[in-house]
Amino acid sequence: MQTHFPFGLTVCGIEELGGHCETGVSHVLSILDPDWPVPEAFGQFGEHAKLELRFHDVIEPAAGIVPPGEADVRAILAFGRDLEAEAASRLLVHCHAGISRSTAAMALMLAQARPALSAETILQGILGIREKAWPNLRILEIGDAMLGREGTLPAAAAALYRHQLAIRPHLADVMRNAGRGREVDAAEADGG
Repeated sequence: MQTHFPFGLTVCGIEELGGHCETGVSHVLSILDPDWPVPEAFGQFGEHAKLELRFHDVIEPAAGIVPPGEADVRAILAFGRDLEAEAASRLLVHCHAGISRSTAAMALMLAQARPALSAETILQGILGIREKAWPNLRILEIGDAMLGREGTLPAAAAALYRHQLAIRPHLADVMRNAGRGREVDAAEADGG
């Protein structure tokens, strides 16, 4: 699947960053909660281009929470365009767990880089890279609109959520309790 992609890809959580110091990463997209310190592991990385974004892993606005917004998604897409322009690029995208914000950002960069690829192919590719992927729906919705994909990325995400719920049914309650019931509802509507 990665043969479809124009650059090398890695996605991980904060705890896994140390294992990627020697992998020749050329670009890092770091997505952190607003008050989280910069991970110490970055001091061990070689020279690389870096974009750091700070917002919470939510899909609905709430008091005291910073949701991902249009400016964040524009920054992700711009970083992706810069990455494409460089030969032999290797991208590392991380968030706290390497499951939601990072996989959504990666999906958008791939959708932008390979507009002819179907949303299903892109999301299956993300799942192949990160088996526990659960892309943040808000990020996908904003990016899908910016890329003119007509709702195909959120629809493909619903199928991915359904796949994850079939393997890990406890995630339905976890996601609902985290204010992300809309993602679970999408999976259930998509799969009955």
